[in-house]
Amino acid sequence: MSLVDYAAAREPAAAKRRILPFSPGLWLAVLVMLLAVLAALFPALFTQASPIEGIAGAQRLAPQAGHWLGTDQLGRDLFARIVYGASHSLSAAVIAVTIGLLAGTALGLVAGAIGGKTESTVMRAVDVLLAIPALLLSLSVLILLGFGTLNAALAVGIASIASFARLARAEVVRIRHSEYVEAAYGSGGRFFSVLWRHILPNALTPVIAYAALQFGQSILALSTLSFLGYGTPPPVPEWGLLIAEGRNYLATAWWLTTFPGVVVVAVVLAANRISQQLSGGRR
Repeated sequence: MSLVDYAAAREPAAAKRRILPFSPGLWLAVLVMLLAVLAALFPALFTQASPIEGIAGAQRLAPQAGHWLGTDQLGRDLFARIVYGASHSLSAAVIAVTIGLLAGTALGLVAGAIGGKTESTVMRAVDVLLAIPALLLSLSVLILLGFGTLNAALAVGIASIASFARLARAEVVRIRHSEYVEAAYGSGGRFFSVLWRHILPNALTPVIAYAALQFGQSILALSTLSFLGYGTPPPVPEWGLLIAEGRNYLATAWWLTTFPGVVVVAVVLAANRISQQLSGGRR
């Protein structure tokens, strides 16, 4: 057997990785995520009510037939605001995860593949970022950029770069010392060819699984920023902002914070369960 054949035989193909069987919990998580994505893309499929315009005399109505989840302090249908808020919350989370995934993976790949002083410099910078609480770092970046949905997504994405970089670097270092990579080098493979064909594809699986987990964390972070008043401005129906707007009416209109909070928790738990499936962890 040649060195090239040996490298191909020893390389762990993505299809052979251990994947958990589908369970009722996973099906439920997929269903929740599918509904959230459909609400973000096609909100008119779920409701015809306006998320912005209120109805005179319908302020703070309890959940009932005409308004499934009740109305808010301005007479706006809460179900419609939650449905339309999915596009703002999910799109911002996707932007944040994309920034962290691309920038963090690139840094981790460079550090793990090159090694030496480059690895030391990159990882020291990563350690400094990891020493700062993610919320504090997001707030600092957001104050520099200015408030708004897009800037909040950029801030959360920048705060997640360090965690992606550390994971990617660890995977690259582990794979770089594998037998099939050594065989690929021994067969005359060049650095960038081996990096692209062997190291990067096998290092991406745990990184992508972590991206699914980070998606849920990004929704929480964005909701927190909006709750504190640093994210999406009113009257945009963002989930964190909905919770913030209802906190002054907890005693008389509990549904204003309960239902948006339940939606946030459900989507975050669904993202975590899907991430567990992708990583092949234990149930």
